[in-house]
Amino acid sequence: MERSAGGSRKTELKKRIAITKYWDHIFAIAGLLSSLVGLILLFTLFMDLFIDGFPRLSYKFFTSFPSRFPESAGILSSWVGTVLVIIVTALAAIPLGVAAGIYLEEYAGKNWFTDIIEINIANLAGVPSIIYGLLALGLFVYFLKLGQSILTGGLALSLLILPMVIMATREAIRAIPNSIREASYALGATKWQTIKWHILPYSTGGILTGIIIGLSRAIGETAPLITVGALTFIAFLPAPPLSLDFPFISFKWLLDPFTVMPIQLFNWVSRPQKGFHINAAAAGIVLMVMTLIMNGIAIYIRYKFRKRIKW
Repeated sequence: MERSAGGSRKTELKKRIAITKYWDHIFAIAGLLSSLVGLILLFTLFMDLFIDGFPRLSYKFFTSFPSRFPESAGILSSWVGTVLVIIVTALAAIPLGVAAGIYLEEYAGKNWFTDIIEINIANLAGVPSIIYGLLALGLFVYFLKLGQSILTGGLALSLLILPMVIMATREAIRAIPNSIREASYALGATKWQTIKWHILPYSTGGILTGIIIGLSRAIGETAPLITVGALTFIAFLPAPPLSLDFPFISFKWLLDPFTVMPIQLFNWVSRPQKGFHINAAAAGIVLMVMTLIMNGIAIYIRYKFRKRIKW
């Protein structure tokens, strides 16, 4: 009787395992199909954009200002403005976001005040971008009198991605095993030495991932920049950052007006002429390539950091 009972239990257990494996395969296939559908749609859209816009790409397209004639219009002012705004955004958001993440994770005490800060950071990551534009308009344009400038646009986008950088930094630091900290303290290292020589190098990959995601979002944003006064048509470049006079570096470009690629795209798409739509497709290709190059550089830096680290 005991043997028959044991055999029936084994049979039932095998059936349950078989059913579980069956559903695992079903979910795996469903997930694969869902991924393939998204990739196919993305590839189709990219190919359609590429077919329409690639013939328009030329040296003249990159070196010409916008024009009311689609054949003469170019993206010189918009791609230069995009690069300068993203530089300001990165310089403002990355050091502040990483420093805030390190403080909250390693130094701040666990109390009601830090709990409020953490809740607000998480909520700010989901706030619509137009709200950051309104905040930047009131703070940077009206209160600080920075005007409708590259500096204002970069600071507006830095506010937008700052919560992402902070959260990514905290998650990357939190993933480091405590044994590394304990070993460092056991050898006599201070808290800052432990963070500098052990925590930050091991968490660089995760931090850079958050920075990549944040800057990728910033490069395609339009609403905050329109709110702070980015121009839709601009036929001149900002002042050069290098000067022939001492100290050979000029910061006048920070206060110059600007436009960016997404705004230029919107301007061309809203035109009825087909030539402007082709220009918009070409500008879309350039914007995607700029994003991929920026992400590729960050991924390469992350790879170099990981290669130097041995667990």
